[in-house]
Amino acid sequence: MKKILLLIGIFCIVFNGNAQKLKTSRDSTKIFYDKIFKAFEVAYLYKKDYDWKKLKTETFQNLESAKDFKGSLSEVKVLFEKVNANHSVVSYQEKTYGMKTNIPWDNFSEQWMKKLNAKPKFEAQVLDGKYGYILMPNISSDDFSNEYINKTAQLMYDKIAELKTNNNLEGWIVDLRFNSGGNSAPMLLALYDLLGDNVVWGMLDEDKKRADWTRLNKGAYDQGNKNPSNIKPKGELLDEAKVAVLIGGLTASSGEITALAFKGRVNTVFIGEKTMGKTTSNFIVTLPFGGFMSLSNGYDCDRNKNYYAQIPPDVEISKQDNFEDYMSDQNIKEAIKFFKNKIHNKNDI
Repeated sequence: MKKILLLIGIFCIVFNGNAQKLKTSRDSTKIFYDKIFKAFEVAYLYKKDYDWKKLKTETFQNLESAKDFKGSLSEVKVLFEKVNANHSVVSYQEKTYGMKTNIPWDNFSEQWMKKLNAKPKFEAQVLDGKYGYILMPNISSDDFSNEYINKTAQLMYDKIAELKTNNNLEGWIVDLRFNSGGNSAPMLLALYDLLGDNVVWGMLDEDKKRADWTRLNKGAYDQGNKNPSNIKPKGELLDEAKVAVLIGGLTASSGEITALAFKGRVNTVFIGEKTMGKTTSNFIVTLPFGGFMSLSNGYDCDRNKNYYAQIPPDVEISKQDNFEDYMSDQNIKEAIKFFKNKIHNKNDI
């Protein structure tokens, strides 16, 4: 009898423990998704287009079948698809959840794919003894601190400044063909000499009227905050030097912001193919349990308040890349024509 009672007692303890675990998991899930919905209802760019009460009811009904908190995260993709949040993402424990971007890989050259698979990193070099070449890749990190941004940007800036100081260059090529996004601050700070003390991009509201501006100012990434990220500039600015910006189908998000920074700049041409079209501004929402969400809340625009669903090139080049011999790359050949005044950008026509 005692043995039976003992087994019943153990069973009750295990059962109650599992029930408590399930309750705790559901509580965590509710807290997490409540915060997601609150952010969408208050700040999402297209918040007026959706019935959030209905969506929340549907989502929480779906979450009833989740076994645990981690299992519940698959519902993020379902929710994001319903509200077309194609430039937003939830991050939790180094994994991301959201809509999948379908990339038409057949649109890219074999040379381009080979370079992509090699995971291209930042490059700054001189081509043919005359032209500065900067490959600015995506810069993704969960670290948004000024310390990280300053260090990352300064390392790249110093390499570019070294080219400027040690060479008499006829033009600069900024290659954004592999820049799928991340954090625009270190990218633009690294390119400070070419951009100068100017507005580099802005964020338009849902009516595409009011704009909040981001400026570069004496090496600082100025968004109106008291302690902006910054680099320590060296030597003269190159804000009127000839620049060719190379763009393509994988140029996206912060890569597109980096391209936008050169729109409206003098002596600048865009070469390649139209960009991906992730041209909405995002901000970071802190979520419970160490998670965060990047959420679209505005439209990216250039210094003249122009918005582009996709940024078009001035000179269109398709699938003629060459990363084994840069001087044989047709995009770079077109850039050199521009440096030699054999082609003009649209602002000069």
